Amino acid sequence: MAKKKRSESSDESSTKKAKVDSSTSSSSSTEKKNFYSDDSATFSTLPLSDKTKTALEALNFTRMTQIQSKSIPALLAGKDLIGAAKTGSGKTLAFLIPVIELLHKSQFSTRNGTGAIIISPTRELAMQIYGVAKDVYSNGKHSQTYGLIMGGANRRTEAERLAKGVNLIIATPGRLLDHLQNTKGFVFRNLLAFVMDEADRILEQGFEDDLRQILKILPKERQTMLFSATQTKKVEDIARVSINPKNATYVEVASEDTLSTASGLEQGYVTVPSDKRFLLLFTFLKKNKNKKVMVFFSSCNSVSFHSELLNYIDIPVMDIHGRQKQQKRTTTFFQFCKQKSGTLLCTDVAARGLDIPDVDWIIQFDPPDDPKEYIHRVGRTARGATGKGRALLFLTPEETGFLRYLKAAKVSLNEYEFPTNKVANVQSQLQRLIEKNYYLNKAARDAYRSYLLAYASHSHRDIFNVGNLDLQAVGLAFGFTVPPRVDLPSISTKKDGKRHNGQKLKGNKKSKGLSSGHAFSASNPYGKREKGDKRQFSH
Repeated sequence: MAKKKRSESSDESSTKKAKVDSSTSSSSSTEKKNFYSDDSATFSTLPLSDKTKTALEALNFTRMTQIQSKSIPALLAGKDLIGAAKTGSGKTLAFLIPVIELLHKSQFSTRNGTGAIIISPTRELAMQIYGVAKDVYSNGKHSQTYGLIMGGANRRTEAERLAKGVNLIIATPGRLLDHLQNTKGFVFRNLLAFVMDEADRILEQGFEDDLRQILKILPKERQTMLFSATQTKKVEDIARVSINPKNATYVEVASEDTLSTASGLEQGYVTVPSDKRFLLLFTFLKKNKNKKVMVFFSSCNSVSFHSELLNYIDIPVMDIHGRQKQQKRTTTFFQFCKQKSGTLLCTDVAARGLDIPDVDWIIQFDPPDDPKEYIHRVGRTARGATGKGRALLFLTPEETGFLRYLKAAKVSLNEYEFPTNKVANVQSQLQRLIEKNYYLNKAARDAYRSYLLAYASHSHRDIFNVGNLDLQAVGLAFGFTVPPRVDLPSISTKKDGKRHNGQKLKGNKKSKGLSSGHAFSASNPYGKREKGDKRQFSH
């Protein structure tokens, strides 16, 4: 893929833009050395048990990242530790290996109860850590038990397991506190280690009170590890009450690069009018069915609608968002992790800390709230020491001012163009489908409303001003000939600046069937095609 660096001066503005052509990889220039890697440090040099060494070899972990080479020796020596490093730097193994070794050397068993607790800010991140622990334990044949406790899972089942003895627990803060306070038979008096992963995010998400209560309940004589991407005042306050200053060390992975994102990441943006946004996304995904793609949206309703729509028109996608039941989120997460190709539509619930292997493209269909969120989203690709990946940000012409905020955050983007003659013109089919399919129509209405609500609450309202939106054009991207009424204060059209209430869509009653072969019923609410019917949008 050819590309053009953003011009630093106006006389370069005539430089030819790169084309968004999805199926080919770009030839990279001289590769920068990734600051995460430590070429001189290998796991074989560490004083680890044979079981752990066997597991690491089986998992093809040979060289340590910088955070691992700086943290693991100190933790094996029994130090408390504060670790500062970006996501994707290898923090999980940096604390997991010492914890597993500590339990192994202490010959911890179920009768001893819980010997180590790792907490993370989200269920998805907890599941990821659990998955890595499972790999190490199963490949190393360790005898200790391990388990996952988190909100959304069956509490009674968790309590029964805790009463039997779970040596290593990976947990979310709220559910952990619940068990500490209320579960009979939960033995944690023998706790040896307590790990706080993504501590900054735990605090950002309102778990400070829970965390402080957890720290009061847990035994004081323990090894404590705190890992955080940023060192905020709240993080420092928690470190002050949890870390033993007489036996502590601080490690940091400092970037050799001035960029805030990974060196193996090729980033770009495309300027696309509101009414063409879905058409470009449809074209891109259709051409990239053999790639692994994550697409970010601003709301759960938008994820649901686009998932239903794309699957309906034979663009297979998965979806994950905060309103789903935990079992569904868990199943989808691990399924996408295992796949070599596929598309995952998601909200920012999946944006930070998760390690999904080999993601080729990150598409930000709805713009992030701020540069920090942008960095977290694109951090799902080009992970680790040699990771490569590409990211594409959709912006309307009115939203390109957001680029200056990204530049201030040391994020440099290339500009791409899309040849309009190669974009699938399926607008009329989309509008007919949304008009005739009651369930897709309802999902589209919810998504449209949520899009406007998210837009109205954007932190950079100087750029993302809901009052400046052309609602007719926005509605077209959701398949509406006439945009539905949305009760938001001071929504104006681009043309006249007057309050725009829209109109109710006609023809939104439930259809009994369509000549295209779709049949609507309680058991088939979205009118899925019969198994042998392969038709989709024509273009």
